[in-house]
Amino acid sequence: MPSSASSLHGSRFVLKKMPLLPLSSHPLSTSASMVKDAQFKQLPPILHHFLTLLQEFSRSIIHVKSIHAQIITNFLSSDEFVATKLVKTYSDLGRLCDARKVFDRITDPKVFLWNAMMGGYLRNERYIETLELYRIMRSHGLHTDSCTCTFALKACTSLSNVEIGTEILKEAAGNGLSNDPFFGSSMINFLVKCGNIDEAQRVFNEIPQKDVVCWNSIIGGYVQVGSFDRAFDLFSKMRHCGIRPSAITMVNLIHACGGTGNLDIGKSIHASVNCLGLSCDILVLTSLVDMYSKMGDIESAQQVFNRMPSRNLVSWNAMISGYVQNGLVCESFELFYKLILSGSAFDSATIVSLLQACAHIACLNGGKILHACAYRRGFESNLIVLTAIVDLYVKCGALNLSTSVFNRMKGRNVISWTAMLVGLAQNGHAEDALKLFGKMQEEGVAANSVTLVSLIHACSHLGSLKKGKSVHAHLLRCGFIFDTVNLTALIDMYAKCGTIESAERLFNNRSLSNDIVLWNSMITTYGIHGNGHNAIRIYNKMKEEGLVPNHTTLISLLSACSHSGLVEEGIAIFHSMSIDHGVKPGEKHYACLVDLLSRAGRLEEAEALINQMPFAPSDAVLEALLSGCRTHKNIDMGIRTADKLLSLDSMDPGIYVMLSNIYAEGRRWGEVDYVRGIMRKRGLRKTPGYSLIEVCNQVHAFFSGDDSHPLWEEIHLMLEGLRIQIEASYYVPHATLY
Repeated sequence: MPSSASSLHGSRFVLKKMPLLPLSSHPLSTSASMVKDAQFKQLPPILHHFLTLLQEFSRSIIHVKSIHAQIITNFLSSDEFVATKLVKTYSDLGRLCDARKVFDRITDPKVFLWNAMMGGYLRNERYIETLELYRIMRSHGLHTDSCTCTFALKACTSLSNVEIGTEILKEAAGNGLSNDPFFGSSMINFLVKCGNIDEAQRVFNEIPQKDVVCWNSIIGGYVQVGSFDRAFDLFSKMRHCGIRPSAITMVNLIHACGGTGNLDIGKSIHASVNCLGLSCDILVLTSLVDMYSKMGDIESAQQVFNRMPSRNLVSWNAMISGYVQNGLVCESFELFYKLILSGSAFDSATIVSLLQACAHIACLNGGKILHACAYRRGFESNLIVLTAIVDLYVKCGALNLSTSVFNRMKGRNVISWTAMLVGLAQNGHAEDALKLFGKMQEEGVAANSVTLVSLIHACSHLGSLKKGKSVHAHLLRCGFIFDTVNLTALIDMYAKCGTIESAERLFNNRSLSNDIVLWNSMITTYGIHGNGHNAIRIYNKMKEEGLVPNHTTLISLLSACSHSGLVEEGIAIFHSMSIDHGVKPGEKHYACLVDLLSRAGRLEEAEALINQMPFAPSDAVLEALLSGCRTHKNIDMGIRTADKLLSLDSMDPGIYVMLSNIYAEGRRWGEVDYVRGIMRKRGLRKTPGYSLIEVCNQVHAFFSGDDSHPLWEEIHLMLEGLRIQIEASYYVPHATLY
């Protein structure tokens, strides 16, 4: 291909000696239909020549502009065939303004020119302009054909415009286009987008000659609505009908495999890809990388990626995202580095994946670098990127930075608001989260289920029953489906707010969802309220209904026994785990049993259990024993346990406080000073204890040693009065160093 406009004239001479080059056969190409048209064959040679030149140099805007200038010079710009080719060429280059100028200069354009302009808008995702052109065409009383209706309906599908789309369907039916395969596939896609898969199936059944595009549309439709088995059944019928699958067919099936989570089926489809000769198709291979990554088979994803003959940015992004999804943060950045070395430019999707990687390991410095990188690449107004940045700072605990980014965001959507709400709630700013939700409602942004679940957790943290009920009512008013996540959050909220009856009512309505997570939540609820007998009752009922307890169930149950003093019951449950349920006791199960024995004063048994553990005890296990030693005044065992804890180099300040206290009770003042020195050296400070109470719809927080409350003097007088009454009853408090 010539590299400059100066070689254009030489090319014209050569082209005159050559037969016409074949034009695109893509269904959206208007030029393809012109080739088949008898009129086109009768065009003057000079028109043939310019049309061929446009085809040859269609990827170079400089050459296209030069050819266009010659067309004008030769007084051919008013020819509709030439104008149609120019419109398509400019549209393919993304130069829609130039395409529209060519279109507007034709006095009375015929339908194929209208279609060319509509197709150009559609390919460039200018859906509103596509429908506007369709409206103008209809207002002029022009006859619409299969292409016209297809383009307009595709625009409606992308915009989710049901009203106009329905009108197009009626018009197409009146024009006898319902059985047209080209339009039929668009009808199926539109109906699927509207959630009417049954009607889409009816349309598919009525198409007499179904091509591969029609089959792809209906298979893809069932994949979109989650009917994966039906998609595989249709694929079998398609093969039985002798239709050869295309790359799009296989991509749909690969997505279906990802939906089922069945790796064996995924590998079977992968084998079919190779048999069909699609093992070099970049779209199919990228889908395979994505499928294997989502199924956790990162090795297979790597193999597919490494064997790709060529890669585009989507392929690189799929592999980077796969690493992030599987927790391989270092590998994701290494691949990003290779992407840069390959000379390829990255996009916003690349940045979002890397931001998620930094958020996964709470790498604040790496996140800041990516933030700066996103700003330099012009992504500072990209809502998805900014939301990922907010999420990163939130997960790193940098609420000041996340708030700053959030406040500067324009056009915030529900995902942006939710990211900020979750951040505030998870970082102990529950009251601020509720206030932000109020602002969100003032701006007219409708909450989704994730938003409301985060608010429920905020209410749980605050112990605010009234606000929790308000969020519950909002869920009901908005018609949200009460799935496992919603119900579990509500049960937890009511339990932490002290209204166990409300939690029980929700649980008893579990016909909406009978997931084991709900049963675990209810067992935990009874446990934190010291009602171990009810926890065991629910556990037995769960088994009666055929649900198999998992490791979380047994942790919750052992904890409930521990907090209720049900020692023998807890021991029996622990020993039945492997035999009855095939659950091998893990670190948390041992910690619960040690805690149960320690609370009951059976410290020797607890220590013996720790010594018999199949793995080294963690700080949680030793801390449970140490707490029991303090409670039951076993100083010698407490010091032995404290020495073991000290060797673990924990960063939990609570452990060092307990160590200091146990050493103090054993009068080992040198060790007390040593522990305090470690805390100072590591910058560890005990988190002050606090209590929350809701009075008149306002939550009050009281921290240990804090006298900043506006009613502190009155509160202090009340506490002093209570202290006098306690002392009068001969109660002696247990004093510690902290």
